[in-house]
Amino acid sequence: MSKARAVHTCSACGATSSQWSGRCGGCGEWNTLSEDAAPTAAARTTRQTASVVPLVPPVPIGDVDQAGWAPAPTGVLEVDRVLGGGVVPGSVTLLGGEPGIGKSTLLLQLLAKLANGGSPCLLVSAEESAQQVRLRAERLGALSPNLFIVAETTMPSILGAIDHLQPVFVAVDSIQTIFDPELGAQPGTVTQVRDCANALVQRAKQNGPAVWLVGHVTKDGQLAGPRQLEHLVDTVLSFEGDRHHDLRLLRASKHRFGSTGELGLFEMAEEGLREVADPSGLLLADRNDKVSGSVVMPAMEGHRPLLVEVQALVGKEEIVPPRRSAQGLDGNRLSLLVAVLERHADMGILGKRNVYASAVGGVRVVEPAADLAIVLAIASANNERVMAPDVVAVGEVGLGGEIRQVSHMARRLAEAARLGFKAAIVPPSCPDGPKGLELIRVKDVKAAIESTIGR
Repeated sequence: MSKARAVHTCSACGATSSQWSGRCGGCGEWNTLSEDAAPTAAARTTRQTASVVPLVPPVPIGDVDQAGWAPAPTGVLEVDRVLGGGVVPGSVTLLGGEPGIGKSTLLLQLLAKLANGGSPCLLVSAEESAQQVRLRAERLGALSPNLFIVAETTMPSILGAIDHLQPVFVAVDSIQTIFDPELGAQPGTVTQVRDCANALVQRAKQNGPAVWLVGHVTKDGQLAGPRQLEHLVDTVLSFEGDRHHDLRLLRASKHRFGSTGELGLFEMAEEGLREVADPSGLLLADRNDKVSGSVVMPAMEGHRPLLVEVQALVGKEEIVPPRRSAQGLDGNRLSLLVAVLERHADMGILGKRNVYASAVGGVRVVEPAADLAIVLAIASANNERVMAPDVVAVGEVGLGGEIRQVSHMARRLAEAARLGFKAAIVPPSCPDGPKGLELIRVKDVKAAIESTIGR
C-alpha cells in the first residue's frame, strides 16, 4: 500500500507544491500555502483504447434542444434585471460580499419569493442554526410552506437532503463552511472548497436544480478560496455597499447566460431589502443645491444611468504639503485633476490647500466621466460660487485641460432630462441631447468654469 504524502496548496490560486515555501510559485502570493493530505493513488487498470465509442454522440449545434433552459423569473425584479430575466434551471450562481452587507437577507427573500410561487426551495444553513434563520424569516415575512431548511455542514448530508426533497432552487450559506469528511482537510481549505463546489455543480447539472452559493470575501474584496471556484460556476454576483448607508448594489462579474452590464439596486430597511425603482431620485433626495462645491453628474453603472452628487471642499489654510482626500472617487484621479486646475485654470493656490472630494450616497464613481463634475465642484468650492441647481456636468478631462467625449452620452442626458435638469455641461463633440435639455459645449476646464460658476 502506498503511503499518503503531504502536499501544500495555495489558497489564492490552487497551485500545489510538494514542500512548503513562503511564496507561491504559481501566483507569487506570500504565506498562502497550507498543508493537505493527498489521497493515495488507486490501482490503475490497463485497458485497450483502439476502438473507443463515445458515450454521447456529437450532434449539430443547431439541433441542440434548448427546452427547459429559459430563465425563470424570481419575483425580485432587481435580481431578474441583473440575471437577464431570471434564474436558469441547472445553473450555479456564486454570491459574494462583505460580512454584514446583507447576503443572507437577500438570499432568504429570494427563496421566499420563489417558494410563494409554488417552487419547493431548500436553504442549507451551514453558519446559523435553523432557529436563527426562522427568526430572520419572521422579521422579513419569509415564512412559506414550500421553503425548507437544513442546518448541515457535511457534504453527504447536504446531497442527501437535495435528493430527498428534489427542490427547484437550492441555496448554500456558505460554501466555505461545508466540508467532505472523506477529503481529510479542514473546512475552508482550497481542497474542501474546490471539491464541495464541484460536487454541487455536478448535482445541479444532473438533476436540474438551480444552486446559489454564498461566498466569503478577503480583506481586499476578492472572493475567498481558489480562483477555480469562479471558473466552476455559471454566474458570479457581488453584493456591495457601504455599511453606513442603506444603498446596496448587485453586480454580475461573470454570467454565462447573458450580459454583465446590468445593475440591481436595493435599500436596506427594517423589514429587509427593498427594491429601488428610481435610484437617481433616492441619491438626490436630500441634496442642498444652495451651497458651493456641489455638482450633479450622470454616471453609468453597467447599462444603467444614475445621477450622483459630487461634492468638494477646499481648505482655507495654506499647508505644505497639502492633503488630497477622496471618498467614493478615485484618489489618484483627484490629485491629477487638482494639478490640471493649477496649470490650466489659473488656480495655483490649490497647490497649498487641502482638497476633499466625495460621491454622496454610498456609491463609488471611478469612471473618467466624473472628471468634469469633480473639476467644477473644486472650482465652485474654491471660489465660493454656487452652481445652478438645474445643471449637470459630464466629460473626461485630459492633462492639457481639454474636455473629452465619454460613452453612453445619450442615456446619461436622457436620465438628466427625466429628472427635470435644464442644462448639461458637455464636451464639444457631444451629439444633440433630448428635447428640453440645453447643451453647453466647452472645450477646456477654464471655459467650463467661466461658463458655469455663478450661472
